[in-house]
Amino acid sequence: MKKIHLSSLGLLALALATMTSCKDKTDKTTEDSAVEMPAKSEIAVTPIEDSKMFPGAKLTVTSETATAADADSVTFKINYKVANFELTQHTEGHHAEHMANSGQGQHIHFILDNKPYSALYKPEHEVKLEKGSEHYLLSFLSRSYHESLKDKDAFVVEHFKINDKGAYEKLAEPKEPMLFYSRPKGEYKGADIKAVLLDFFVVNTTLAKDGYKVQANINGQDFMLDEWRPYQITGLPMGENTIKLTLMDADGKAVSGENTSVERKITLME
Repeated sequence: MKKIHLSSLGLLALALATMTSCKDKTDKTTEDSAVEMPAKSEIAVTPIEDSKMFPGAKLTVTSETATAADADSVTFKINYKVANFELTQHTEGHHAEHMANSGQGQHIHFILDNKPYSALYKPEHEVKLEKGSEHYLLSFLSRSYHESLKDKDAFVVEHFKINDKGAYEKLAEPKEPMLFYSRPKGEYKGADIKAVLLDFFVVNTTLAKDGYKVQANINGQDFMLDEWRPYQITGLPMGENTIKLTLMDADGKAVSGENTSVERKITLME
């Protein structure tokens, strides 16, 4: 009986030692795995260096017409005049090398009602609009890598309507502070995912540390921008990303009114 008792104690001790040994190995494996896991990329928004300038660049609207398309809509056509800036020319500079760059060169961004812009490589455009509708239109000259020219003569902002009869009517020029979204847009692949251009347009105001600002919410993370200039976004994860821009007043409150907040989704792909 005594030998059996001692043997049982020995077996119990051996079992405990084995369990402890296994636990140590498991803990070590878990710890090693945690150390080897790659660090998660952090999203960052930083100003980019000055871009190629175009002294005297000017964009003007020469005509706007509306012609019947069907019973409920019209074809709205706009013609522009461009001076001291060449459409379809590739913009020189380092940004063209590390940001998404249009193969068709410099262009006009046509932003209607703060929807995703159309890139115009000719000084004209037409779009179908409903009768009895009201619209805001921002047009500006853009470098080939989609960065806007922010000079006072390089853009035009308009407020107009298509009346119930289908005629174009120009409305009073807007005076309230407004924010228009431009980039980023759509899908990004390959080298273009490393640095994504964040570019927007403010109208009837300026940005300052003690004044109006733009809040960029990227995948739930806020960045407060107090300079009107282009920025780059780095550290975005692959797949879908959500970007929301909101115009904020000097007290840190969201500005109300037309064209003061807009949200987009973009996709990064291998």
